[in-house]
Amino acid sequence: MTRLKMGIIGVGGIAQGRHIPSFLDMKSKVEITAVHDVNQERAEETAKTYDISLVCNDYKEMFPHVDAVTICTPNKFHAEISIAALEAGVHVLCEKPMAITAAECEAMLEAAEKNDRLLSIAYHYRYTPEAQLAKKAILNNDIGEPLVTRVQAMRRRKVPGWGVFTNKDLQGGGSLIDFGCHLLDLALWLLDDPKPVEVIGRTYDRLSKTPGQVNDWGPFDHETFNVDDHVTSYITFENGASMQFECSWAANIKEDHTSLTISGVDGGLSVYPFELYQAKYGALMDSTAKIREGEPTPGLAQANNFVDSCLGQDELVVKPEQALKVTRLMEAIYQSSETSTSVKL
Repeated sequence: MTRLKMGIIGVGGIAQGRHIPSFLDMKSKVEITAVHDVNQERAEETAKTYDISLVCNDYKEMFPHVDAVTICTPNKFHAEISIAALEAGVHVLCEKPMAITAAECEAMLEAAEKNDRLLSIAYHYRYTPEAQLAKKAILNNDIGEPLVTRVQAMRRRKVPGWGVFTNKDLQGGGSLIDFGCHLLDLALWLLDDPKPVEVIGRTYDRLSKTPGQVNDWGPFDHETFNVDDHVTSYITFENGASMQFECSWAANIKEDHTSLTISGVDGGLSVYPFELYQAKYGALMDSTAKIREGEPTPGLAQANNFVDSCLGQDELVVKPEQALKVTRLMEAIYQSSETSTSVKL
């Protein structure tokens, strides 16, 4: 069997914590053949650690040597690098979000279609066992038509104090574009991509701009902090459904929690933890699930899906046109907050 030749562009935390270990666990199907990072020393150390043969000074140098690339750079460079790779005939797995703007996403999608290459975005929450169960329950019509979705992706005093997470020029935003986007994508996927028609959003940064912060994830400069640390939104869809959405890096709450619940006509569900709520046999019934041990990690499941899709043995779970919709919604949330009005889509 021919192995897929993979290049890694950007070898920071997410590459070494998720993508590289996942590909190394699939050695029968994929081989990491090249790496690039703006920090040349870090790229060389990574290549040495994982026995990767080629270190490229310029990311474009790796295209003739790979079949696909995984892009783990700051958000600002997602579109530029993805388009260059696609135009060189290389498949792309790009870290989330797809890009900072919808226009950039559209250009990426056009490049993928024009060059007949695969483009997927690393929204790995879809691959969690709980999300897979929820998708099956919805497809089985266990909750009927979804009506109201509630999403919370909340952290208590955990602004990332490393990397470029608080740099608006490089990232495009803060808690929404970094953390909330995962749950926004997951909710839209579970709801089968309903068409949003109106968005009301508010973004906040006052807590992180206040001096003397207690922060569990390292120090950061409150004077230069210029991204959102807390976001709320209310989204309505063409089919009449609605979504209450909230995310934060630094909320004053009791503890971190991630929740996504959907109330439908015939039942409801919670994703984390997975629970199903129904009325049956004249009673209210709650069902829970025990996640089996040994299930693939979301990172490994994501890597398998992308590699198998590149090899013609599977279909992408995260399609670029879906990821584009997530970025459009985030743009609308930011726009609504800036203008203090609702945004019609």
